[in-house]
Amino acid sequence: MNATLNAVTQRIQERSASLRGDYLARIAKLSGRQRGFERMGCANVAHAVAALPSNDKRRIVAETAPHLGVVTAYNDMLSAHQPYESYPAQIRAEAHRLGATVQVAGGVPAMCDGVTQGLPGMELSLFSRDTIAMATAVALTHDVFDAALLLGVCDKIVPGLLIGALHFGHLPCVFVPAGPMSSGLSNNAKAKVREQAAQGLVGREELLQAESAAYHGPGTCTFYGTANSNQMLLEAMGLHVPGTAFVHPHAHLREALTRQAVSTVLGITQRGPRYTPIGRLVDERVIVNAMVALLATGGSTNHLIHWVAVARAAGISIDWTDFADLSAGVPLLARVYPNGSADVNQFQAAGGPGFVLRELLDSGALHPDVATVHADGLRAYTQVPALAGEALRWQALPAASGDSSIVRPAAEPFSATGGLRLLQGNLGRAVIKTSAVPDDRHVVEAPARVFETQEALQRAFKAGELERDFVAVVRFQGPRANGMPELHKLTPPLAVLQGKGFRVALVTDGRMSGASGKVPAAIHISPEALAGGALARVRDGDIIRLDAVTGTLDAQVDAAEWAARVPATLDPAEAETNAHDLGRELFGGMRRNVTSAEEGAVTWL
Repeated sequence: MNATLNAVTQRIQERSASLRGDYLARIAKLSGRQRGFERMGCANVAHAVAALPSNDKRRIVAETAPHLGVVTAYNDMLSAHQPYESYPAQIRAEAHRLGATVQVAGGVPAMCDGVTQGLPGMELSLFSRDTIAMATAVALTHDVFDAALLLGVCDKIVPGLLIGALHFGHLPCVFVPAGPMSSGLSNNAKAKVREQAAQGLVGREELLQAESAAYHGPGTCTFYGTANSNQMLLEAMGLHVPGTAFVHPHAHLREALTRQAVSTVLGITQRGPRYTPIGRLVDERVIVNAMVALLATGGSTNHLIHWVAVARAAGISIDWTDFADLSAGVPLLARVYPNGSADVNQFQAAGGPGFVLRELLDSGALHPDVATVHADGLRAYTQVPALAGEALRWQALPAASGDSSIVRPAAEPFSATGGLRLLQGNLGRAVIKTSAVPDDRHVVEAPARVFETQEALQRAFKAGELERDFVAVVRFQGPRANGMPELHKLTPPLAVLQGKGFRVALVTDGRMSGASGKVPAAIHISPEALAGGALARVRDGDIIRLDAVTGTLDAQVDAAEWAARVPATLDPAEAETNAHDLGRELFGGMRRNVTSAEEGAVTWL
């Protein structure tokens, strides 16, 4: 077993002992109760089943059939969630065939970051995760279900559903994905057009044509951002039907896998052969397995926030040092855009999650002896599903990679370490995704140019003020300031400047997209500027050194002068803008109470 894996896991177990013990005690208390319909009053039962067909009422009340709750993130604004429109009918039909009943317990909100990038709505994006968790709790709090099926794919939706489900840790749960859209315009070609648009070389018509060719149908976006990283992590945690992540929404196999989710969750209810509630399944080893899978595939930096919150919901305490230490001992086995040129469909064809998990298991980089929703444990997730006529079967992957430019064996990795570094220094603690950054850009030392909005940086770029070496310091972008929006709109101008040969970097207390790219970016700086973070002390012209080799991030300012500086404050007009319009008033309490990015940006503690 990988020594780093064991050491980090043991450290997490020791740190979490009290929290986890209290959490498991609560699960045990709830698991010992009678079924919901048996302990409820008659009026409660009547309300709960009032809209059901009479034969379902009979099954529930007289025959005590298993009763499943569905929590869905369906809406047709999100391409990835549009396919869920038909899932309740499929699930209901399969449950009836198996002698069970189903109710859609509730829906959760699901916003598309691609729609809101660079717009005020993005300031609600991070907080939508905890809103989704609360909506999941509202759906399940009717407390009549023997198990739950969770329908969600994209950025904040999966972490939100998972956090909500873990607060009902006594319930068995299975996640049901919908899959990626078919490949369109390549991600590299799309990025090139964006850079051309940033320079004014192409107009809106050409840019819209390129974007529409990239995002063109139902399913997740095809780059390896937060949404598709979610699916990789759920496979590694054993919360899917094995091999479900990257099957196209309209494939016949997809419908068979959705039906299989019903029998899978029925098999782990209290009356099934092996009761496996989600709160027991998601233990410290499973959380570490998810972290390893993220690092081995160069996944989204957003999960350095989300999985801290997910772990906390299960009574487990992790931090960025844990991620960094694992990254130092985990090989990089996949190159998927922006960490390479392939999209997730090509990743799947080359071996996908199953190949990566097999290599990690065989090399001792994952805990093998963990519970999963599948009876055969984590090893089942190294196989791929296929249809033999109408029957669903799983088969072993070939020994060799289907494309060694996309996935490689653990013995021949792209890199001996994962694509993440923790940065520490007098600016605080930050993370950087190095896997997509050229090696000669892992160290940048240059004068600071300070901005307090991403729009200000874009204006400076368009005015030609940034044609030089510099470190863009974009502050007051943390959770407390404005909800920590993604700053993905900064990628094209900074990439253009880097392409011209300038040494540039981004340093911010905000987030980048899950598709963080080739420009070195120290992100999620904690504490954030509004919470007393040192980023508020930086001034234009300060020399900033970002060193992803040594793991340091410093303003090279005399220590006495640095300590004496009066921190900048958020402009009152900007604070007023962040607090109002387009629903932002409703999230004021979250902004006031949120924890730091390294603590998971949690609003419910």
